[in-house]
Parts: sequence; C-alpha cells; structure tokens
Amino acid sequence: MAATRAQMMEETRAKLIVAARKAFTEKGYAATSMDDLTAAAGLTRGALYHNFGDKRGLLAAVVDEVDGEMAARAMAEAERQGGSDWDKLLAEGAAYIEAAMDPEIRRIVLLDGPAVLGDPSHWPSQNKCLAATMHTLETLAAQGAIKPVAIEAAARLLNGAALNAALWVAASDAPREVLEQAVAAFEQLASGLLTDAGALAERS
Repeated sequence: MAATRAQMMEETRAKLIVAARKAFTEKGYAATSMDDLTAAAGLTRGALYHNFGDKRGLLAAVVDEVDGEMAARAMAEAERQGGSDWDKLLAEGAAYIEAAMDPEIRRIVLLDGPAVLGDPSHWPSQNKCLAATMHTLETLAAQGAIKPVAIEAAARLLNGAALNAALWVAASDAPREVLEQAVAAFEQLASGLLTDAGALAERS
C-alpha cells in the first residue's frame, strides 16, 4: 500500500510539472493562475500545496528539471562533437549558451527563474553543473593542459560566464547576434586557462 501511495504521489507531481512547464512557457510565471494550472493537470489546489507548498515551490521543481535537461543536452552535444577534453569543455559551454534560444528554457530558466527564485548559483541544478566542470578541469590539470589554478574558483567563473551569457541572450532583442558574440567571448575567456603546451596541442 505504501508503494502505491508513493507511486500516486510521484504521478501527481509529474502531472503538475508537465502542466506547469506548458503554462509557464506559454504565459509566463506571473500570468499563470494556480486554478488554471491545476485544472489542466486534472487536479486540485490541494494537490499542488501538498506536493510543492505553493506556486513558487512548483516553479522551483520545474526550473530544476528544465535546467538539468539543459545541462544534459549541453554535455550530450559536447560528446557528439568529440575532440579533446578541452574541446568538449568549450563545446559544452557554447551549447549551454545556445540553449537560451529554446523558448521553454528562455522563459522558465533564464527569465522567470532568477526573477522569482533568486541567484541561480544557489540552485541545485547549478551545483551539479559545477561538480561536472570541476571534474573536467581536474582532468585537464592532470594532463598539464591548464595553468595552476584553484579548480573550484575556475569552475565557478566558467559556469558563471556561460550562465550570464545565456541570460544575456535570453533578455536580448537581437538574440541571434548576441549569441554569436557571447559564444566567441566565452571561448576567448576560457582559453586564458590553457598552458602554452595545452594551447599548442589545441592548434595542432
């Protein structure tokens, strides 16, 4: 019976998140009413309160899911492109920035998320990104490809640069133009970490 209740709760959460993703993307967080949202999910306000506390709690769950997918998509794109660990680091950052062109990501993660939930660097999904970047930098350091640097500091600065570039793209009236500038600048900034040997290996 306990397993059944847990399964039902998970299904309820999933229904609310699906409905919220659609509503937040199409209307934005502020314009989405809880009554319309719960009706679309075939549920009651009580179900929303029980599972997420309030609309803000539901947004937090949606942001965590969408931002996690955003990061996973960036990692998958880096793997698809292949190349060295450094190539993959740059490709992942570029793909993360480019994800700002996706309407769902733009609205939920990059516009409404920070406005309602505050500093993205404190989001659980961003902490997962940080851990992944630190791992890559540790690998590059072991290879002698990057200069001696505090790994966490470098990872936070790289992730912060990619996130802020994505925020810039999302808020821009000319996102395609801004995207090209942002990716180019991100790659130029990141290249400052390379040792002479690392830079030579990338050019060869």
